[in-house]
Amino acid sequence: MQHLATLLILTGLIVTGALALSGGALARDMKLTKTSADALKAACVKAGGEYSTGPRGYGCGTNCNGGPGTDCIVHCVDGKKCTAQVIGGRRPHTIAQALTRR
Repeated sequence: MQHLATLLILTGLIVTGALALSGGALARDMKLTKTSADALKAACVKAGGEYSTGPRGYGCGTNCNGGPGTDCIVHCVDGKKCTAQVIGGRRPHTIAQALTRR
């Protein structure tokens, strides 16, 4: 009986540790500076992403490796700070950093 309790506790610790460590791989939202549509479009082209615009703002998506995709996204609204959604534990401070893994 004592071995079963020890096994259950150990299993619980392993699962808890695995979940805590995998948290860095999840996407996170980061606030960036205000950026004009033209500036975001230029950064998007440079990062190899796909630029889009719509009634709710403008944005860029990349695969984080120099091509279009949705792994690294920056979305902006005129006059407000942009939001970047990035994967992993990265903490970008610029639009260029948010759109690439550099």
